[in-house]
Amino acid sequence: MNRRQTIPKELRYTFQQFDQDFPTDDACLEQIKEQRFPQGISFCHKCLKSRKHYRVHGRTAYACETCGNHIYPLAGTIFEKSSTPLRIWFHAMYLMGSTRCGISAKQIQRETGVTYKTAWRMFRQIRKLMGEDLRLGGTGSGGVEIDEMYHGGKRKGQAGRILRGDKGGHSTVLGVVERKGRIVAKVTPGVTLAAANTLVKEYVLPETLIYTDESVIYHSLPHLAGMGYQHKRINHSQKVYVTGDDVHTNTIEGFWSLVKRGIGGVYHSVSAKYLQSYLDEYSFRYNRRGCGNLIFPALLQRVSETASHKPAVEA
Repeated sequence: MNRRQTIPKELRYTFQQFDQDFPTDDACLEQIKEQRFPQGISFCHKCLKSRKHYRVHGRTAYACETCGNHIYPLAGTIFEKSSTPLRIWFHAMYLMGSTRCGISAKQIQRETGVTYKTAWRMFRQIRKLMGEDLRLGGTGSGGVEIDEMYHGGKRKGQAGRILRGDKGGHSTVLGVVERKGRIVAKVTPGVTLAAANTLVKEYVLPETLIYTDESVIYHSLPHLAGMGYQHKRINHSQKVYVTGDDVHTNTIEGFWSLVKRGIGGVYHSVSAKYLQSYLDEYSFRYNRRGCGNLIFPALLQRVSETASHKPAVEA
């Protein structure tokens, strides 16, 4: 029996489609323009009203049909002032969205022909698009799981993974995941009660059912004022991993496994300085795991959503 899952046709976005949609830099610029200024209509600061704008030949600008004032679709985006062709940017974004475990800057260098320094800079900029501000759980959800992860460092004098009491230069991460839903993973100063409370209050909606292990950092979750959290725990220290039908943290443990295998197998090493951006990358793809190959269009949409210069509107 063939167990391979076939992506439904409506969820496929192949490289052939990408090649047809964005054959040139002009096609890429037109896509960004349509996202930010649909049909070329934008507020003109000289006319003081919305006007149709037309492409200026040889430039990344569009001119007002009445007064000629220019607007720049790339302003405030990750593409602003970049000398790298837009199609190479799009190609790199397509590759990052099409992988499950990540893709290295060296591979992008080989695929696109840019230098390693350019590929690394592009990756850093694209990962900025992947950071999301989410609120998880709520009364209608199936609950959330919370767990911690340790990244990097070495145990002093012995082999094995970093444990809570070790001082090995490791980074600490706390994560919250909805059952069959989205995830938030954040680097924290430490795995402490204060860090857990801060993360939960910021990213978990009130009246949510929370599943954790037996760690003491989760003791106060049911008692946070005004939040109304319900709390169920699984005792891993007693080698218990599932109680009943639903008390476990297997969902978030699976995500940690994906991150660790991806970083170890693709990137090999990630410093504490850049760890959050890599967590954002894995979280972005995980949150869209049911989208098939449509992660690239979702990533492309983030360009206009995260632009620092927003289109003006009529008063």
